[in-house]
Amino acid sequence: MEKVKRFEVSPKVIWGSSIALAILASIPKLFDGDSTPGDIIINSSITLLFSVFIWYYNMYSLPKFSSQRSHQSLFNWKLLLSVVMGIVVMVILVIGHQELFQISKMDAPIMFELRGVLINLIVYMFLHLLFQNYQTQQMGVELERTKAVNLGAQYELLKQQVNPHFLFNSLNTLKSMVDIQDPQSSDFILKLSDFYRFTLESRKLDLIPLREELQILDSYVYLLKARFEDGFVLENEVDQRQYDSAVPPFTLQLLIENCIKHNVVSLDKPLHIKLYTEGDFLVIENQIQLKRGVLSTGVGLDNINQRFSHLIHREIEIDKNETIFKVKIPMTYDYHNN
Repeated sequence: MEKVKRFEVSPKVIWGSSIALAILASIPKLFDGDSTPGDIIINSSITLLFSVFIWYYNMYSLPKFSSQRSHQSLFNWKLLLSVVMGIVVMVILVIGHQELFQISKMDAPIMFELRGVLINLIVYMFLHLLFQNYQTQQMGVELERTKAVNLGAQYELLKQQVNPHFLFNSLNTLKSMVDIQDPQSSDFILKLSDFYRFTLESRKLDLIPLREELQILDSYVYLLKARFEDGFVLENEVDQRQYDSAVPPFTLQLLIENCIKHNVVSLDKPLHIKLYTEGDFLVIENQIQLKRGVLSTGVGLDNINQRFSHLIHREIEIDKNETIFKVKIPMTYDYHNN
């Protein structure tokens, strides 16, 4: 997983702006005939140290606060706390310089406090703008990452939709049916044609009604039954009231293909698959009868999960025990295609 870039401000910006504020704060002293070089240096020192402190204090408190409550306005209790903290620090700096340099005459403390509040507001607002810009950039990076993941998932889906193994097996089944002059050969050709027509029509859609998904599944199951005969059994118990919901196209085909890939399918040991609804989930359930030597990489289910996360912002659920394997896919009624 790509590491998220941490929000930070360059030390050059912090120290450069602090030095600039210290110089600006000392300019009035240059035109004061009673000011000495020592006064100017002390005045600049207080401003510089205060500015650096305010930068680092706000820099380490603002990101955490804003990321948790990004809906809050710019002016809030966090700003008030920063101002109060700044006043306390300014008082400490002024008293510290008086004691350290034994100065009896300095500018009125209220002048330093007003300067401190002004510097605090400037730094806080500037840092807030920098952080908002950082959040916008991070959202852009995340959006591009999500797009890349979705494109990868779509590419993987397309490869599975035109799976050469499935086509090869289907054509072999058709050849066998033709050789024995099976009267169902014509129906098999029509179902195979329907399946690939659905593939071409639906591959550019993000979501399709469950009703259409079940039509695609019907053609796919017919082809499987012609190949496995009674070794493959599908029980469709989907509530018809859910037919207007939507799922990504070919989800059911990929899940059933995944079942066949990992489980024994034979006349001696038929593979039973149940399809039913449970709340707002569509459940695909099969008994576990794993093939020997077939290792599950989880790529197929992960690909499906990425599509659901991207399209309807929900994830699939997997529930299994020693005998039963269930995949629950969420359905949505609020959908549109781009």
